[in-house]
Amino acid sequence: MERKELLERITVNPKIMVGKPVIKGTRLTVQFILNLLANDAEIKEIIEEYPNLVKDDILACLVYASETLENTTFMPIIEEAT
Repeated sequence: MERKELLERITVNPKIMVGKPVIKGTRLTVQFILNLLANDAEIKEIIEEYPNLVKDDILACLVYASETLENTTFMPIIEEAT
């Protein structure tokens, strides 16, 4: 599945989870899924725990995070010594 198609699985609605990006049709936030992955959960385990999800939903969260970071400007709070 292409990145654009995966991104269509993520939605932002101020009435759902206070506007956090979620997997379409669920109340599962991208942040929640990323946190599961960061804590060593496997895609298979997440799908077993949330059977309404499919692998592409998890991949969509990763693509969304990647796109978000790509389009973010980072400003250092404290300049590092060189």
